[in-house]
Parts: sequence; structure tokens; C-alpha cells
Amino acid sequence: MAYIPVLKKIYQESIVPELTKAHGYKNRHQVPVITKIVINSAFKADADKGHQAEVLKEIGKLAGQKPVVTKARKSISNFKVREGMPLGVMVTLRGNNMYEFLLRLTAVALPMIRDFRGVSNKLDGRGNYSLGITDHTIFPETQVDGSQHQNIGLDISIVTTATTDEEGRELLRLLGLPFRKATAATTAGQAAA
Repeated sequence: MAYIPVLKKIYQESIVPELTKAHGYKNRHQVPVITKIVINSAFKADADKGHQAEVLKEIGKLAGQKPVVTKARKSISNFKVREGMPLGVMVTLRGNNMYEFLLRLTAVALPMIRDFRGVSNKLDGRGNYSLGITDHTIFPETQVDGSQHQNIGLDISIVTTATTDEEGRELLRLLGLPFRKATAATTAGQAAA
């Protein structure tokens, strides 16, 4: 029997029926699902090769697969960037790796942030969610092992098949993403917009 990640099993057994009942989907394929998670980390154009290699290694450790180095598409003289210079790394997670990473993010990494009260409720308008993390050491895979670690910031984008922000937010909430509790002032501001 093939290995099924815990979060994927929870999605199939409890989240799909709950969303189907709440939204009245007629077909199982109408239920929103996460399609991919993209992890992106940038470094300065003048960063030395050692720092670039460190970022590549650390992002690879927390993603569980080798990231790709992203390069500048065109030269920008004000930023001292030439075409083809390495500017960051990115990795796209799909399938089991995606579910495993999301579980580590929601259950282990986010609660490690000091004074954590939840993530922002704001989605992109199409049911996708992006999250910025300033310190990569909240992930247990990247704990300091005596070497000189610099804090590496990263952006995490969770792409779903949801058509609205409400569907996407409900899917992510059921998958364990801890959204911040909305205050009365925030709710009134969103209603006015």
C-alpha cells in the first residue's frame, strides 16, 4: 500500500465531506484542493558564493527537495544587477511533499514564532495565500548546528483551486493554518471596502 501523508488523509476523510456539506457541491471535483506550494528566498545581487550556497542548502533542507537558482532576466544598473546573475532560490512542492511541508509549517514551525497570534486573513482574491517568514530557523530541520547561520527570509505561496477567498480561507483553516482572530475594527474596515 502506498504511503499517504497524514494531512492528505485528513483532507480526504473529513475536510472534503465537510466542505461538500457546507457549500453544496454536487461533485467531489468541485471541492477546493491545494495544487502546489512555492517556497522562494532571495539574496542580494552582491552576495558571495558562500552565502548563496548556504541559502540553497537551507531551503533544500526545509523543502525536502533541491531548489532551483533564480537568475535576473535583465540588467538593472541602479541595483547593480546584470542579466543572468543569481538572485535567489525557489522550489515548488506538489503531491506528498506539499502535504508534509504544510503539516510541518502549521503544526511545528508557526507555533515556534515568539508572540504568535495567527497569520493574516488576507488572500489574493482568487483563493491563494502567501506568507512571509523572516527567520527560517523556526523549522526544526534548519536548527543551528554550530555553523554561522544567517537568518534567511522566505516567502511561501499556497496555490489552491478555490475560486473565492472565502472558499480558500475555509480550506486552509480546515487544513490547520492558524488565521488571526478578526477584531471588530478589522471586520468593520473590510465591510466598508
